[in-house]
Amino acid sequence: MPEPITIRVRRFNPETDAESYWQDYTFEPPSEDSTLLDCINHIKWFIDGTLTYRMSCRSAICGSCAMRVNGGGQLVCNSQYRDHLDADNMITVEPAGNMPVVKDLVTDATGFWEKIRAVDPYIKSDADREAEGEHLMSPEDFSNIDEASTCIMCGACYSECTSYDIDKNFLGPAALAKAQRVVHDTRDAEQGERLAQLSEYGGMWDCAHCFACVQACPKPVNPLYRIVDLRNEAHKQGFHDNNGSRHARGFVDIVEESGWLDEAKLPIKSVGSLKEFVTDLLPMGIRMGVKNKFRPNPMHLLPGRHHPPVPKMNEITKIIAKTKAAADPADKE
Repeated sequence: MPEPITIRVRRFNPETDAESYWQDYTFEPPSEDSTLLDCINHIKWFIDGTLTYRMSCRSAICGSCAMRVNGGGQLVCNSQYRDHLDADNMITVEPAGNMPVVKDLVTDATGFWEKIRAVDPYIKSDADREAEGEHLMSPEDFSNIDEASTCIMCGACYSECTSYDIDKNFLGPAALAKAQRVVHDTRDAEQGERLAQLSEYGGMWDCAHCFACVQACPKPVNPLYRIVDLRNEAHKQGFHDNNGSRHARGFVDIVEESGWLDEAKLPIKSVGSLKEFVTDLLPMGIRMGVKNKFRPNPMHLLPGRHHPPVPKMNEITKIIAKTKAAADPADKE
């Protein structure tokens, strides 16, 4: 028989509890090969019938059982409990993050689905296109959306998204992965409109590159890479009039000057206008200075006064030149 384990569950009943609390369940797992969901089912069926959670297919297809395990979002049906045991034979299970808790491990996913709907995740074909049989996609075209098509909408990535945790206007990794799938679908007729919308505040440029979504995703979606792909496509098509694109281009331009990233200049290049700098960045800079987060030095803003060129600067220049030549975007500012 398997050794006894302890599963520590965060419980909450809005009808009786003012706040959530931890409850430990110690038992022998059904078998050595039991999944974590099997163990949670064992608690529900044989120990405490009041434990509430979602589950269905038990095969990593439906996406119902996304939870936080030992602090990270994932499905509980597609890994064995042994993979999660700590040194004390304990596993912690919590409801998914970034969503209100309904009861115990059940969350209200309304916000998640609102983000999905916000990107219009369906094909908008050209109504004026003359019918010439089926609108087929080549294997090469489909390869651009193959990974995004594997998403099962479990919300594990959304649960762990640090950008959404800070700013609720952010669309989130699942919605942006779905958007990438539609943008690259050759049957869709509104690619430009979609990229313009996704370039706005709360869209693809507000991702913080923390990789939490990639780690949480149970499928080969790799949401962060779908977001990067959207940025590359927007850049190629010339959607530059936004802070995110200006930030990326400013980064390259600054490095091209001396081989160093001058972080004093980057915010100025990102905002796009003196007005935005004065109203948005300058007050924040003053607050950072008061908190001793940095020591302001106006001389840093002058070219060549902060960083001398790095050795072998010509090699960096060649790399940047090749990168720009490969992109060759059409400017739509």
